[in-house]
Amino acid sequence: MSETALVGVKDVSVEFKIRQGFIDEFIRRKKKVVRAVDNISFDIAPGEILSLVGESGSGKTTTGRALLSLVRSTAGNVYFHGGDIGLLKGKQVRDFRKKAQMIFQDPYQSLNPRFNVFEIVTEPLLFNEHKNADRAVKEEMAVKALEFAGLRPGIEYLYRYPHELSGGQRQRVSIATCFIMSPELIVADEPVSMLDASVRANILKLFVGMKDEKNAAILFITHDLSLAWLISDRIAIMYLGKIVEIGPADIIAGSCMHPYSQALTSVLAMVGEERRRPRIILKGETPSPMNIPEGCRFHPRCPAVCDLCRKEEPTLKEVQPGHSVMCHYPGKM
Repeated sequence: MSETALVGVKDVSVEFKIRQGFIDEFIRRKKKVVRAVDNISFDIAPGEILSLVGESGSGKTTTGRALLSLVRSTAGNVYFHGGDIGLLKGKQVRDFRKKAQMIFQDPYQSLNPRFNVFEIVTEPLLFNEHKNADRAVKEEMAVKALEFAGLRPGIEYLYRYPHELSGGQRQRVSIATCFIMSPELIVADEPVSMLDASVRANILKLFVGMKDEKNAAILFITHDLSLAWLISDRIAIMYLGKIVEIGPADIIAGSCMHPYSQALTSVLAMVGEERRRPRIILKGETPSPMNIPEGCRFHPRCPAVCDLCRKEEPTLKEVQPGHSVMCHYPGKM
């Protein structure tokens, strides 16, 4: 973890045990596990957006939840302000929760339909120093949060219910609920994937505003590399529980070196310039996280696979300052 980082992830793994049948349990057959996240490391500085990009099932959401201690890590450590959040207890955990917030993917399920917008946005205040504040003070804070999230005038939305809002408005309410706590760390899990394209740009601007105005550190989880390139300072590409490439957004989107990253970037639309590389269509399916291949886990789908790839798993190596790749032959394609 660098000295300037707000949060650091060090060798974190998350496994989920698979429930077995009676006979398997009786004969004590080796238990199967899903290796959702497998020994990953990264850090995020204040005022930085790091995007985590990959296919469904790559471990992105589990990484975000492990970052906030919403799922228990099997191994490794997560540090916040230099302290290990796995060692926090009681009041320390509550203090951490005030400073670290999550925005969920589905605004139709993340909001309680029985609460109005005022109750939803001010609910986090029940767990900090504002819990005994006057209603007028809470209303003022809620209006400020809603207007920051783009719902103006905020007073008109306070006493509406989720079913009276559009999908974009619901997601803005989720962002306002996050903002009212003035968090230092935000994990945004596919926050625009269920919204119309016309709404996405405005929501993305809010995240850039949180970074610039509030100096928040943001982990932006998405399957869409083009969105990540638009708003991120750095991008990390995940595949089957591993970070296979991480570096500045312009490098990842323009001159990445891992075959999987190159396949993702090959389908990005380019305006005003010729395509620099042919479109790469990956063959086959992503292997199961219960049965990860030996050697490089990407080798069954890699167009540039070699014998070494099938035998030995590569490590994440720095190929240039701030740019690391997990590949035996980076840039070979």
